[in-house]
Amino acid sequence: MSGQSSPAGNGITPIQQMVASCSGAILTSLFVTPLDVVKIRLQAQKTPFPKGKCFVYCNGLMDHICVCENGNSKAWYKASGHFNGTLDAFIKIVRHEGIKALWSGLPPTLVMAVPATVIYFTCYDQLCAALRVRMGERAQEAPLLAGAIARVGSATVISPLELIRTKLQSQKQSYSELTELIRSAVQTEGWRSLWRGLGPTLFRDVPFSAMYWYNYERSKARLCDWYNTREPTFTITFISGAASGSFASIVTLPFDVVKTRRQVELGELQAKNLSHQVSSSTFSVMSRIVARDGFGGLFVGFLPRLVKVAPACAIMISTYEIGKAFFRKHNQERTLGQLQTSNT
Repeated sequence: MSGQSSPAGNGITPIQQMVASCSGAILTSLFVTPLDVVKIRLQAQKTPFPKGKCFVYCNGLMDHICVCENGNSKAWYKASGHFNGTLDAFIKIVRHEGIKALWSGLPPTLVMAVPATVIYFTCYDQLCAALRVRMGERAQEAPLLAGAIARVGSATVISPLELIRTKLQSQKQSYSELTELIRSAVQTEGWRSLWRGLGPTLFRDVPFSAMYWYNYERSKARLCDWYNTREPTFTITFISGAASGSFASIVTLPFDVVKTRRQVELGELQAKNLSHQVSSSTFSVMSRIVARDGFGGLFVGFLPRLVKVAPACAIMISTYEIGKAFFRKHNQERTLGQLQTSNT
């Protein structure tokens, strides 16, 4: 099992890993966006929906920012009143906004999901393979470290792009105006301003990623032994992905709520010029949630997050593994063909 994630061991090139992860990101986003829309609505319904407010859409392992504008016929969604639960939210969204509203924010999600997921999965595979060689007897812990490092790297690279895209979506402005805005922010607050909001993202996603990959690799290995097979089947990867994703999502749910609430507050704090007066640290946001909604407020959206993340992780990893298996077989056949040609 240790060679299955290694590009060198199975003949999968980084480019082929990118293609496999790209297809997984697209397919997963199509399937789970409705569940994520419901999760975000439930988490944010206690806060008003002013124009320009930011929300998060996710493909299970990666987050992407979208913006809504109420009162606009082209808005990605409009508030539909109070939701009493997951099923009630589905019904009211479809009834008041149409079934297309369940896929609101899909285009920008795909724009960010594809490059982010490609970077993340490719880095994980490359790191995991290298760490397994270096860690020797502790090679089983390589997925834990590789998952955490890959998530830090991908989130750090994507964070400035998310910030720039959010600015473009929240306000009508030209690229020259955006450039001037970014230059002004850098001069005032330094280059770190381009990575605003990275902290809460890492607080939640690094532990999620580390737990997910560690449990996934172990579950996959055990199921392969159970079914007496060397290569993981679709069923094995699907079950392993769903189980490991469910566990990681439950543990990191409070940080998911904090990240959503922080981005929900972003629009109104900027509109009221309170962004420098109200602390947006993870602990401060948690304290405000507990003070207003009680400890249970940190676990708002538990069911829709669990229902969404489990299939999202299962679909993403299964598609990725199938893609890698396809390229592995293709490379083997091509190598065999070249050997036969050289022999003749």
